[in-house]
Amino acid sequence: MCGRYAASRRPEDLVEEFELASLPEQALPASYNVAPTDPVYAVVERTPRGEPEAEPVRQLRTVRWGLVPSWAKDPSIGSRLINARVESVAEKPAFRKAFAKRRCLLPADGYFEWYGEERGKKQPFFIRPPDGGVLAMAGLYEFWRDSTKDDDDPDAWLTTCTVITTSAPDDLGRIHDRMPMVVERDAYATWLDPAIEDLDRLTGLLVPAAPGRLTAYPVSKEVSNVRNNGPQLIEPVQIEDAPGPDVSDRPDDEPRLF
Repeated sequence: MCGRYAASRRPEDLVEEFELASLPEQALPASYNVAPTDPVYAVVERTPRGEPEAEPVRQLRTVRWGLVPSWAKDPSIGSRLINARVESVAEKPAFRKAFAKRRCLLPADGYFEWYGEERGKKQPFFIRPPDGGVLAMAGLYEFWRDSTKDDDDPDAWLTTCTVITTSAPDDLGRIHDRMPMVVERDAYATWLDPAIEDLDRLTGLLVPAAPGRLTAYPVSKEVSNVRNNGPQLIEPVQIEDAPGPDVSDRPDDEPRLF
């Protein structure tokens, strides 16, 4: 499960990491409490508009978190499709077309998970690369056409995304049993290439983070409220008890999905 994450980097800060050739016209503000339905950055490879014969270009686009399949009657389904389990992403009707053609990377500073069983007292943890580098979460994106709007309406098309999740390794599984899939830098090109449709090859890129690849530490419970934001949400705090072997649930105001 990945239901909150932090993304504070500016588009120009991501150019070198993802070898970007195109940036969005308007930058998103830094967010230390990204929540479902928020606008987020996605790294994609697509041919330039109006040039179908051209080579795909590595782009940074702004999309909405919560995938809306092209066949959906309305976009409300997106709030329930913020995650896609790697075990079934290639078969589920909501994701299989996007998995074959529309894969993306979602740049993050890290993500949050909650540990504990007692209602209202679950402890949030921030999980990030130890060196503070960019976390490239594996994702899918999709286009949805609003049939109630005219073709020239800028809101006629909605672009959305989902985070692919997998089982967490032992060192993180003590906090939560699921985690985002992380794509390593040497696999960016293959993952993003829309011409690659070999499901076995694509699935082979999606492996759980190696032990030590990510580190986790407790943070303020302020992050449990989506209205709170700011760098203080990812600052470590002291707690009495470290996570034991039990698995956490989501905060009280967020349902478990999938």
